[in-house]
Amino acid sequence: MKTLVVCSGGMDSVTLAHKVAQEHELIGLVSFNYGQRHLKELDFARACADDLGVEHIVIDISGIGRQLSGSALTDDVAVPDGHYAEETMRITVVPNRNAIMLAIAFGIAAARGAEAVATAVHGGDHFIYPDCRPGFTEAFETMQRQALAGVADVRLYTPYVHTDKAAIAAEGVRLGVDYTRSWSCYKGGEIHCGRCGTCVERREAFHLAGAEDPTTYADPDFWKEACGV
Repeated sequence: MKTLVVCSGGMDSVTLAHKVAQEHELIGLVSFNYGQRHLKELDFARACADDLGVEHIVIDISGIGRQLSGSALTDDVAVPDGHYAEETMRITVVPNRNAIMLAIAFGIAAARGAEAVATAVHGGDHFIYPDCRPGFTEAFETMQRQALAGVADVRLYTPYVHTDKAAIAAEGVRLGVDYTRSWSCYKGGEIHCGRCGTCVERREAFHLAGAEDPTTYADPDFWKEACGV
């Protein structure tokens, strides 16, 4: 299956890229500058593409991102500390972000003769992000079949949509993914902060997977308080 992977540079999409490279035909990674508060993650997406020997496509939709205001990921709003399963994390929602990115990715995939677009949405995202839920991914794939009818046949590949991040971590370890070459932190400092929702979830995932987390965190123990460990 010739597949284009949407890759942010985070541990989920980097794991997915390695999975596709080993199990299918990876034709490239596509990343987006949507006006996020830091672009550090794109460097890690490029590193992943280099590691896998494929093209890295970067699409600048920052002009669109400026209109999707109100999120801690795009505006001058403090990124909250804590676990994703807290109401405070809703401030990290960027309205319709995945729908916009996937529509572009499907166009690229169709133009390049790909059979699938892969995205690493997972079960742990369902509580906060509506465009990571199975209902969205199924409806989006149906919409794309209509949008590309008679032009291309591209499916949406979401192998993690019903699993959690711990399962992703376990699979990545099995695949030999070097997680030091991925970036999750929303704050974009020199090292992972260890306190924002995505840092906490990352650290918890390795713990639940029974795997060593190679990530250096500014606050390496906060996750225990946030997760009640």
